[in-house]
Amino acid sequence: MQTLLNKALRLFRSYLIALFASTKLEKNLILFRDFNFSCLRDYYTGILCAVIILFIAVIPVFADIYMYIDNDGVLHFTNTPTSSDYKIYIKEKKLSNTGSIDIYDSFIEEASKRHGVSFPLIKALIKAESNFNPRAVSKAGALGLMQIMPKNVNALKIEDPFDPLENIMGGTRYFRQMLEKYEGKLQLALAAYNAGPNMVDNYNGIPPLKETQNYVKKVMEYYSYFKH
Repeated sequence: MQTLLNKALRLFRSYLIALFASTKLEKNLILFRDFNFSCLRDYYTGILCAVIILFIAVIPVFADIYMYIDNDGVLHFTNTPTSSDYKIYIKEKKLSNTGSIDIYDSFIEEASKRHGVSFPLIKALIKAESNFNPRAVSKAGALGLMQIMPKNVNALKIEDPFDPLENIMGGTRYFRQMLEKYEGKLQLALAAYNAGPNMVDNYNGIPPLKETQNYVKKVMEYYSYFKH
């Protein structure tokens, strides 16, 4: 029960972060990023879980995402549920699903300093990947601001891919790995981030895939824009 409560609290925190990000209340975003609800962990567990479920059910935000916890305690997210095991996690509201381009700057700055990737480059990646929508889910299952694939979510030890800070930190760390793998060759690193390093290795360069070629071009354009 304690483990389940901890998971629920993390989900609740992530939901609040998403809510305040959507409404551009940056001070509240920072507050709830740092607040871990530790004072509630040992009291009224059942009531708290019920309140969390009700809170998520009645307050609308800006994306339609479903979640379930499997028998091993692993969280699964999707915008196209395939069974009744999935329950609404964030309910879509029919407004713009893009976030402010500046609201995550403090997180981007932190990731830039920690992983040695330039601030405008990280921002360009987020713009290209999700257009600053922290609840983005692609058809391939990529998640969050930097569209991290589920296998990489696990490898990067990300607990909640919809948490903006966790996602930006994990995505930047992975991109740094691609930069190192391709000896600082930015366009190859971008192609690997989009299509996977195996594809780049197989073609010994940017794969002849229209999506990947357009992606590299788009990120480079955004990178130039955010540098000035």
